[in-house]
Amino acid sequence: MLRVLTLSTLFPDATRPDFGIFVERQTQALAARPETAVRVVAPVGLPPLPFALHPRYRALAALPLYENWRGLAVDRPRFFNLPAVNGRFHAAMLVRALRPLLARIARDFPFDVIDASFFFPDGPAAIRLGKALGVPVSIKARGADVHHWGRAGATARQVADAARRADGLLAVSQAMADDVAALGVPRDRVRVHHTGVDHARFRPRDRGALKHLLAIDGPLVVSVGALIERKGHAIVIDAVASLPGVHLRIAGDGPLRPALETRIARSGAADRIALLGAVPNDRLPQWLAAADAMALASASEGLANAWVEALASGTPIVITSAGGAREVVDRPEAGRIVDRTPQAFAAAIAALLDNPPAPHRVAAAAQRFGWEANGAALRAHLAALVGR
Repeated sequence: MLRVLTLSTLFPDATRPDFGIFVERQTQALAARPETAVRVVAPVGLPPLPFALHPRYRALAALPLYENWRGLAVDRPRFFNLPAVNGRFHAAMLVRALRPLLARIARDFPFDVIDASFFFPDGPAAIRLGKALGVPVSIKARGADVHHWGRAGATARQVADAARRADGLLAVSQAMADDVAALGVPRDRVRVHHTGVDHARFRPRDRGALKHLLAIDGPLVVSVGALIERKGHAIVIDAVASLPGVHLRIAGDGPLRPALETRIARSGAADRIALLGAVPNDRLPQWLAAADAMALASASEGLANAWVEALASGTPIVITSAGGAREVVDRPEAGRIVDRTPQAFAAAIAALLDNPPAPHRVAAAAQRFGWEANGAALRAHLAALVGR
């Protein structure tokens, strides 16, 4: 029996049911493997007063300290999330909160390994906790956890030190593995561990019927991602605005929403372009299957789940060369990799609309991404660390 303690500050809860849902799916896939038991610790960061009085933090403070979440045993300890320190003390606050909890868990659930499913602050905290408890630690790199925290002045040293001290390292793509190696570790120590996709939910469907259901009359482009600068939604808005008759829907929310609403209003295409806000995960499959293309102009990525989910839905993608893009767009039917400009995106989208690939051929590009394979690979990786 392999007993795994999964540590992740990026994990869904009742107030954020889709927050880090890919970590939940990965953990469920791991727990489904034979001779495997999993306990999840999903810390909740709360600021000191008066910031904690904000409705968002009051809702987080009301979460149960322990619950069965979608079949997983989940502890939700609180830790101080100190504002205005640029993450400098996040890992230290995590260790302070988790040390007594993990010692108690170990008495009833003597875990063999800590699986840190996000690089920061989870990784540095897991290293210190694993050393104190005498168990190996694996850390997974997904994207912004290394691209941002691994380069920020207040946290870069903590991220690099965790990478060097980890017993095992995972990355969501070859490009992400190269970025982890750049922190100062041998490249052969970093194992690529691709994300998964639920092929029963994300699959080709009747595109025309879905467009009718969604009140879309004409070609449809969908973009999926937080409304932040890094995702490049403004580029896609400008691209689609230049394509007469083409509709765009953007699924996601974030701080750039007012600026993007203004951009849409000034684009001359406000009747064709709209922000959907945060789309629940159970509604996302219909939008992706209805679309003629999914476009995302990211400045950086590890390997975006939205890319794989679109392909599994039979929808080709137009993306930049960020992260593992070339590992996903590995055939013409999968879509196009283009420069991060409105002109390049507009040309690629127009080309796909003029000569659309068959949805089943697009979906074939995503067949190698599955949660069962993801869980099996993760178990083999963690078991090897314990065996060593």
